[in-house]
Amino acid sequence: MAQNSALYRITADLLDGSALSLSSFAGKVLLIVNTASQCGFTPQYTALEDLYRDYNSRGFEVLAFPSNQFGNQEPGSAQEIAQFCQRNYGVSFPVFAKIDVNGSAAHPLFELLTRARRGVLGTRRIKWNFTKFLVDREGSVVARFAPSTEPAKLRSFIELLLKKPAQP
Repeated sequence: MAQNSALYRITADLLDGSALSLSSFAGKVLLIVNTASQCGFTPQYTALEDLYRDYNSRGFEVLAFPSNQFGNQEPGSAQEIAQFCQRNYGVSFPVFAKIDVNGSAAHPLFELLTRARRGVLGTRRIKWNFTKFLVDREGSVVARFAPSTEPAKLRSFIELLLKKPAQP
């Protein structure tokens, strides 16, 4: 099975509880991030929103997946997470329901992402909140970035991927 077709067969719940197939993002460049509201990296929401606003009209999406697996830094309910993201950072990109990104209950999306792009020393495990995965228009995971990587530093990668047209 091709990696790109696998990504588009995954479904995830949004904060409002509705299911969304990732096939709705086929042909777009994606930045997929595991997030948390009470993390030292939480201010990256501002830069993620800037990327989204700058590139969305060209076929770019940011997809945020809150996780409470790191230091209990995302303890809130779906409604609390939505209010926090909107009130503090004006987030307008899709924020999904809280998930696990590691372990036996890891969401299938993060299973696919960590299989495709390993971290430092070849580990699959997500080490902390705000690990970022860049996906091309065909659904291939092309890069993984550490939580400490500022989203603004991804602009050149995003621009390169946006210049490449989607394959039919």
